[in-house]
Amino acid sequence: MSRDSPRRAPAAARGEPHRPAQPPADRALYELTLLSHTLFDTPDESEILRLAMDYIAGIGPYSAEAGYLEADGDLVPSPRNRRDHASTVGRMVRELAGRDGPVAVPGRPWAQALGLRGLERVHGYLVVTSRSRPTEGQQSLLAALVRHTAAALSVAFAHRRRREEALELHRLREERAALQRQLIAVVAELAYRRAVHALMADVAAAGGGEQAVTRGLHGLTGLPALVEDRFGRLRAWTGPSRPDPYPEPDPVHQDELLNAVARGAGPTRIKDRLITLVRQHGEILGMLALVDPRGEADKHTVLALEQAATSLAPELAHLRNLAEVELRLHRELADDLLAGTDETSAYARSEAVGHDLHRSHYVVVVQWSDRTADDSFAQTVGRAASAVGMRSLLTRRAEHVVLIADDRPHARALYEALTVETGTPSGSIGVSASCDSPNDIPQHYQEAERAREVRRHSHKRYGMTFFDELGLYRILGPGNDYRELEAFVHEWLGQLIDYDARHHAAMVETLARYFDCGGNYDETAASLAIHRSTLRYRLQRIRDISGNDLANVEDRLNLQVATRVWKIVLGGSG
Repeated sequence: MSRDSPRRAPAAARGEPHRPAQPPADRALYELTLLSHTLFDTPDESEILRLAMDYIAGIGPYSAEAGYLEADGDLVPSPRNRRDHASTVGRMVRELAGRDGPVAVPGRPWAQALGLRGLERVHGYLVVTSRSRPTEGQQSLLAALVRHTAAALSVAFAHRRRREEALELHRLREERAALQRQLIAVVAELAYRRAVHALMADVAAAGGGEQAVTRGLHGLTGLPALVEDRFGRLRAWTGPSRPDPYPEPDPVHQDELLNAVARGAGPTRIKDRLITLVRQHGEILGMLALVDPRGEADKHTVLALEQAATSLAPELAHLRNLAEVELRLHRELADDLLAGTDETSAYARSEAVGHDLHRSHYVVVVQWSDRTADDSFAQTVGRAASAVGMRSLLTRRAEHVVLIADDRPHARALYEALTVETGTPSGSIGVSASCDSPNDIPQHYQEAERAREVRRHSHKRYGMTFFDELGLYRILGPGNDYRELEAFVHEWLGQLIDYDARHHAAMVETLARYFDCGGNYDETAASLAIHRSTLRYRLQRIRDISGNDLANVEDRLNLQVATRVWKIVLGGSG
């Protein structure tokens, strides 16, 4: 048989008599091989199913009861299905939900529904019946027929999808080409220029801002338009395919991108984007870009992009000026709060800048070993704080940036955000205890400073430290006053002092004497002139009242220092 002559179906499938020149098993296998070629050469799914149903009787004591093809989530029966039990068989096949399984057909002791499975889904079913149980060899031939039929259906479905996709792509391209021809015919170049200028002038006059500019640019070009700030953060997007979430910028990559675009004479293509810088008086305010993965931008697109950037520059400059004024007002208020200011004035000024100073606040001191505490680093800290949800007033000092936040910072969120922003983990952050009054902010600033210093001189010198978690370190180092000592004693002995006052007891004295005697029960009991069992009872009551465990090294150390301060510095005063 030549390559160009049509391949013939097996004799059983053609209904032709065939003389047994070979053993039955070999003949059936040979016929199945011929059928396989025919199935794979057949482009129509229904014809593939028909050929398979016609051939079933040739490989064993089988009958093709029914065949089904999957279409839009349903099973469509073959026209060759038997009519006497069609509805019952169809219902049972659907109930199998993609599995193989037996079906009940009157008069047929053996009946199976066999799924025609492709790689991703079931293409259909063959329902095969027999008046006697098939032999193992006959069942193997039937399984081979099912596999060949399923594979042929997979190929046919794939070819049909490709044809449909090619037709749809061709239709879309033709439609797009027609629209482009219509646009070129209707709008001449001069009219297009006038339209660009008029639209951007209207946007600028209306003060629509970044979103209005991208909306107008998208309408002119048909391409997604976007505005980023100079740090690479998205400010506006109009058009499809917006990334969600928008990728976080890499500072090094962003600087390289700005330099590459700045070197160009006009809009510059970077990968799939056509980018132009938004500048005023030579200063870069942001970037305006069109997403153009297919390189469709022409001279009209470039004209629209340049004009949009010109219209956008005053808007970004205005927003930057407003931000600078707001930042200056925030800094001035923060500076005054750190230095100490009138409470009534502080509340009024904080309300004017939109910050609620009536809430409890925390002072946060941020220092990065390889970053100068200049305006650029202050902006970096401000962005990181906003990114983790911190509402704060911000200012800076010679060596660090200070935040006055209206909520307790998360244990690691700010540090991790700044590590990403700066590209290095070499920073130390100190956080004060809660501050309930603007008058107390200067003292809490010192607390934050001390927490940062403890972190900076600790074994793990990078990270965030909270003042109220310092324990003994709170009263070590310079700058401690009587009030700080009182606060430390109250934290560790306050419940015992209150208990002694209410019950005329001596729990604090007992604890102090216990530590003075080095934890020796006999010496402590003798010095207090009480029985050893009485001492044990008091120590257990101390544990219950204070909630501290004398067996815990950290608790024991802080309690011992607190009793010494209570006895020596505070004179045993409650």
